Amino acid sequence: MNTPKSALLEIARDLPDNATFDDIMYRLYVMTKIERGLEEADQGLLIEQEEAELAMEKWLVV
Repeated sequence: MNTPKSALLEIARDLPDNATFDDIMYRLYVMTKIERGLEEADQGLLIEQEEAELAMEKWLVV
């Protein structure tokens, strides 16, 4: 997907006919987050698994 418009058109083609506006918005949200993550990965902005676990420790319930 090169442009936001092409992304929207692809989403529209892939969703079922009974999809709601919430379904569309959620799909756009998820795709945006994935694309941002891939761009950050390409830029080398990654953290190790252990570092992520330490940062999230306060939210994890063990």
